[in-house]
Amino acid sequence: MVNVLEDKKGEKIVLIDIQGLAPFADFFIICNGTSDRMLDSLAKALVEGAHQLYKLNTKIEGRPEDGWMLVDLGDVVVHLFSPEQRDYYRLEQLWEKGKVLLRLV
Repeated sequence: MVNVLEDKKGEKIVLIDIQGLAPFADFFIICNGTSDRMLDSLAKALVEGAHQLYKLNTKIEGRPEDGWMLVDLGDVVVHLFSPEQRDYYRLEQLWEKGKVLLRLV
């Protein structure tokens, strides 16, 4: 899924292992999009990629204009942020006990 985001020009992609820290997921992927349109495009690409690659039916939460969208892939939860919302919510700091497996800037 990181490759899907990278192919669609997602920015500041971080993969965090949260196994043992949360019962609802094993990994978070956090990514920036530079516009509402880009956030929407990233979310749709993830849904399509998850279906094609893994036969997963996924769900998108949030709206691009809110600056935070979530794509639930089961054990992996993808957070798509505008830069402002990412700075405001600071998920990396909230989940700092997780292990950062990948950071693409």
